[in-house]
Order: sequence, then C-alpha cells, then structure tokens
Amino acid sequence: MSEVSQLYPLIVESIHDGVFTVDESFRITSFNAAAEKIIGIKREEAIGKNCHEVFRTNICQKKCALRQTIETGKPAGDVRINALNAQMETVPLEISTAVLKDNDGKLLGGVEIFRDLSQEELLRSELSDRHMFEDMVGRSKAMEEIFALLPNIADADIPVLVRGPSGTGKELVASAIHNLSRRSNKPFIRVNCGALPDTLLESELFGYERGAFTGAMTPKPGRFAQADGGTLFLDEIGDISPAFQIKLLRALEEGEIQPLGSTKTIQVNVRLVCATNRNLEKLVDEGVFREDLYYRIRVVPIDIPALKDRKEDIPFLIEHFTRRISAKLGRKAKPFSPKTLRCLYDYDYPGNIRELRNILERAFVLCKNASVQPHSLPLEVRLACAGDHTTADEALPSTASHEKQIPTHHRSYESASKSELRTVLDDVGWNREKAAKRLQISRTTLWRRMKDEHLA
Repeated sequence: MSEVSQLYPLIVESIHDGVFTVDESFRITSFNAAAEKIIGIKREEAIGKNCHEVFRTNICQKKCALRQTIETGKPAGDVRINALNAQMETVPLEISTAVLKDNDGKLLGGVEIFRDLSQEELLRSELSDRHMFEDMVGRSKAMEEIFALLPNIADADIPVLVRGPSGTGKELVASAIHNLSRRSNKPFIRVNCGALPDTLLESELFGYERGAFTGAMTPKPGRFAQADGGTLFLDEIGDISPAFQIKLLRALEEGEIQPLGSTKTIQVNVRLVCATNRNLEKLVDEGVFREDLYYRIRVVPIDIPALKDRKEDIPFLIEHFTRRISAKLGRKAKPFSPKTLRCLYDYDYPGNIRELRNILERAFVLCKNASVQPHSLPLEVRLACAGDHTTADEALPSTASHEKQIPTHHRSYESASKSELRTVLDDVGWNREKAAKRLQISRTTLWRRMKDEHLA
C-alpha cells in the first residue's frame, strides 16, 4: 500500500463533511466521525446495516441517489434531502455520490458525502422573518422607518452617513445598502478610520508603490482601488485628522487617488458610506471637522437609536441571537426564565446590540439548567432588574408569568443567612440599593456581604 493510500482514512476522518461507503448490497462498510456527529449514530452501530436503516431520508424508497449512481455509474452532486437523526429530528443535508471500484475496475459499492445544512436553513429562515431586514432585527418604529428607507437610498447611489452609538449595527446598515444596490456584485470594502494614524490610513486607502517608504518591497493597491465599482465603508469617519480630511475630500471630489510614491493618479468609482458615533455637527462648529467634507459625506443621514431607546426590539433580538448562537455552538437553544427576560429587558445596554449578543453568549455557555436563569447573567444586568416590571411583561407576553410574591424581610445584615440574602436580592431584582434598604444596611456593607457569600 502506498504512503498516500495509507493517509486516506486519516483524511476522511479529519474532514467536516459526513462520509460513508456501502457494498453492492447497500450495507454500510465505513462511517466517519462527522457522519456520527450529524446523524447521531455511532460507527459500530451503523456499519453492517443497510444505509436506509441508518439515514431514513425522504428519497430512500423511490429516488435513492446512491442506488442510481451504483446502477448507472453516474455520480450525483448537490442533491438536497432531509434525513432523520437518532433523536428523530429532521436534518437537511446536501449529498454527493460516486461509485467505488478496485484497481481492476470491479464494482465494490458506492460512497456518499453529505453536508449538514441546518445552520444555513436557520439563517435563511431568519432572513424571511417579518421583523428582519437584511441582517437587522427590530419592530420598533425607528427601525421600521430605516427598513422602509433603505431600498430607496440604496438605489440612489449617493453618499450616506450612518450615525449612532457604538454597537448599534452601523456596519449592518452599510452592508444592507450595498447588497440592495446595483453594485451588489462588486466589492464591499470596510476601513476603520479610527484604528489607524494618518500615515497608515493614507497608504491603506490610497495604496502605495514599491519604495514609497521603508519596507514597501512590492506595490499594494489601496482600499479605494479595491472597492472600484463597489462600496467603500469608512467607519469612525469622525476620528480622522483635519490634515487627512483635506486629502480625503480631494479624492471624493475628483474621483481619483494617488498612491504613495507614485506620480500618477488612478480613477476610481466607489459608492461611499460613512459611519460615526460622534457628533459631527458639533465637531464642525468647533473647527475639528471640515464643513465641506461633512456635507460631502452627509448627503443622506441615517440615525440608529441606542438599544435603550428601542426596547421593544429586545425580545426579537434575543430570539435572533439565541438561534444564531445555538447554531454556531452546535447546541440546542434553552428557554429563558421570565425573570431572566425581565432583567434583559430592564438593562440599558451601554454597549448596545453588541453587548446584548455578548451577554447572551455568556449566558448560553454558563447555563447548566434546563432554562437560563438570572445567575447566568452579568451582575450589572441582574442589578438592573428591579422595580415595576409591567412594561417588560407586556413586551414579553409569551414568557411572562405570575410568580409567588416573597414577603418583605425585616431581618438585619447580622442575622440574615446566605439563602435569605439571596431571597431578598431575588425579590428586588438584584437591585443593591433596594436590598440594602430592606436589610437596613449600607450598600457598601451589602456589597461586601455579597462578595463574602460569592453572590457577586
């Protein structure tokens, strides 16, 4: 056996697609690790069985692709089917088949390679959700207005300025504009202007020739050139210096760039979308941002509100991210308890949607129960869950429930046990100010006690 032949089993075991082989009687002769994971059946259980006993697909009885391949000798590719896994759950698959022959051309059986499309189908289903537009989620009036504007803005092919706090999804808006525009089949190029000093930003945007500076051994096209015909997204545009603003304005007005170290200019045709979390009007008044550049990039402004100002979107964002995170981690999504949902609703999210996603990922990883409980949330989120929850319950009608009221406690810090301390904290939604008042102690003392009892 050649060295290459000896590597075949290792290669088959290392790939992410499921692979199995059958003999002429359609009995499974090999079954790789990915096949075990996707179908949920161990190799030892699968080998020797007829393939339709293991896969139970919608084409097994009448239009089996593997049978047709073995009978005709013609391979099949990209056939989409549904199979039942060991848990009797439907798994969408994409399969390819081929015949197996020995060195003399004698038929040995067939091979089928299959790919799990569950995540792809999940994302497709998310995109069809009536509360989604492109990859953005929301039912608030502000988001619905943005959804309604985007197709017209995308079609107009004019500069757009997306404004909003960090973490609100400004890049998603820029991406949606590109995807809906006539430039969608051309590049979408993103540059974070706030992450680079002037010298690096200039070479990044305009490119450079060989020898333009120390270390420039080969020429490199800039992001303007890379985005030619497509869309250039300049994130954190408010962070560029006044000196570089002049160079950027010249490039935009003349539609051409000059790479560093070059004496020639290059014509470029790009759709410009900029984003900022800063108040550019104020920067213009202060003389920090050029007024002519401001009006050049702000032909159409789009304002994305902070998440705390569109809380009706939170339930939909939770559902959206939960499905994505569970698909990414290959785990089943767990429900959130009503109290957990109220905490998530009451929190103000200074980091906006990005912070919400991080919180959900953390909760998903830490949760060991059948449902996600408040203790899987960061302390600052638990402490936000206090007071009247009527608004949160109305926003979450499918998950809200009437919980047993815990009587008011008048125990002091000295006499309260850990369990009683937790009960008081749960009763007030982990609001330290209210818990301290109920326990008749200071917030500092309460915090120290929470640290001592590993409740913080």
